[in-house]
Amino acid sequence: MEITVERLVNELKGVLPEDRVVINTTVRELHSKDESYHASSLPDVVVFPKTTEEVSAIMKIASGHGTAVVPFGVGSSLEGHVIPYEKGITVDFSLMNKILEIREKDFLVRVQPGVTRSQLNKELKKYGLFFSVDPGADATLGGMAATNASGTTAVKYGVMRDQVRDLEVVLADGEVIHTGNLAAKSSSGYHLNGVFVGSEGTLGCFTELTLKVYGIPEHVMAARASFPTINDAVEAVINILQAGIPIARIELVDELSMKQVNHYNETSYREEPTLFLEFHGNEAGLKQDIEFTKEIVFDHKCKEVAFETETAARNKLWDARHNLAYSYVHSYPGKKLMSTDVCVPISELAGAIQHAKETLEKNGLVGGILGHVGDGNFHVLLMVNPNDKEEVKKADEINESIVLYALKRGGTCTGEHGVGIGKRKYQEEEHGAALIVMEKIKKALDPQNILNPNKVFQLKDRS
Repeated sequence: MEITVERLVNELKGVLPEDRVVINTTVRELHSKDESYHASSLPDVVVFPKTTEEVSAIMKIASGHGTAVVPFGVGSSLEGHVIPYEKGITVDFSLMNKILEIREKDFLVRVQPGVTRSQLNKELKKYGLFFSVDPGADATLGGMAATNASGTTAVKYGVMRDQVRDLEVVLADGEVIHTGNLAAKSSSGYHLNGVFVGSEGTLGCFTELTLKVYGIPEHVMAARASFPTINDAVEAVINILQAGIPIARIELVDELSMKQVNHYNETSYREEPTLFLEFHGNEAGLKQDIEFTKEIVFDHKCKEVAFETETAARNKLWDARHNLAYSYVHSYPGKKLMSTDVCVPISELAGAIQHAKETLEKNGLVGGILGHVGDGNFHVLLMVNPNDKEEVKKADEINESIVLYALKRGGTCTGEHGVGIGKRKYQEEEHGAALIVMEKIKKALDPQNILNPNKVFQLKDRS
């Protein structure tokens, strides 16, 4: 049953304080877009819950009227996940930002979804612990679970799905469930964590997350190694992994992106294909790992390798890497970032990157390459004028060529950014008949298709 915005707002004010039900245009505009190049769309109303009970009440109202609901963290998505194309209610989780429990003996933490990665790690440091997933943005943990985010440390610690022990989820009808428990392993029932992590807000709203954390390493060493070609760098990565060196991070940045790094961060690194590496362990173990790594990189024509042990120097190195996307945005005012996100088997990585470079050259767009190459995931960063249809078309063609190359070699269209709306068209090619199973899960949990509708895939109708 359709409902007027006025009536919807009044019903929401019946379950939330008036100041947390917002129809102000400025606030709605802030929730109409993300970091992607996709067109914006205003929600009818933005709500700011503080508790699971409030989220449940919101969902009961939405379910009663068939009103679309879009969960919102900080809006750092690159694929249009939080854009409310069917208007309705945007649920902003920024006030659900409490660290509820730290179980240091169990290496677990329980948090609300609006807690950010840096907020959590600041608190965990007091206990000698840290949370491992490290995407470029300081995203919320709820958003990171929704997209199955990863980042620079995935090669050692795994992706977001590997860290989730339990989720508290509010379903489309307002029912509250838990998807797991506190045990380190379980063979009981279906693995619901795996269903909900990466579901991009289409199956439920996360209101609590229980996550794995780790002890802060005794010693940390960072390194930077430059190479004459990307292929030399990639072959070095493959050999480092084959040698069983317990690398914690291994990132590739191409020559164009190294120029951006220097320009934005006022550094003077060599402007050549470069690996950024990090090692975690004890002093004796690190010494062996570093010597072995030096042998391997010099066997692959490494021109220079520099190691950093001091915290400030390491942070400067990784800040330069993490700021790379922002450096492109800063250098191309008026344009929006479009990032490819394929992930391929390591054996296919060199070929996939070479194909990406050739595709860029053929289409005449400027684009840098960087990636979490330790797990086969890399990005082409394209700066696109969203109002220039020809430029957007070229960028889409580049992305499609890179995606189809990856899919034909056993890869995926998205390693960590998620599907949103930007990768929807590749779902059938990637999943085949399994997509029908996903649609059945969606229809079973959200029969009205009110939860972030038409993200991940597009159902034929919305009743």
